[in-house]
Amino acid sequence: QVQLVESGGGLVEAGDSLRLSCATSGLTFSKSLMAWFRQAPDKEREFVAAISGDGKGIYYVRSMKGRFTISRDNARSTEYLEAKDLKPEDTAVYYCAAEPMGDYYVPDYKYWGQGTQVTVSS
Repeated sequence: QVQLVESGGGLVEAGDSLRLSCATSGLTFSKSLMAWFRQAPDKEREFVAAISGDGKGIYYVRSMKGRFTISRDNARSTEYLEAKDLKPEDTAVYYCAAEPMGDYYVPDYKYWGQGTQVTVSS
């Protein structure tokens, strides 16, 4: 049984930083492309970043490149998302996902975590 469990969200102030984690089990993790998506209230789920199984392929949505950093630790079967200089518009539920069914930036993945809330106050 595959499980993805996010952690690290919370309430922060504008300008703060956060590190989100996604611990996985049941995957052949080193062969799984992993991604982060986010969904704000009344908005569609949007792509944030993705990373290939070997960590050499890294992809960001252009508007977030520079403030968000995706990484992974294959020995721990865990991926991470570091976010800095957070803004109120970054407020959303952040989801990790594994194994895209098509293009990596489309929210159509085989496995999803339950999400972790990030709230940025102004």
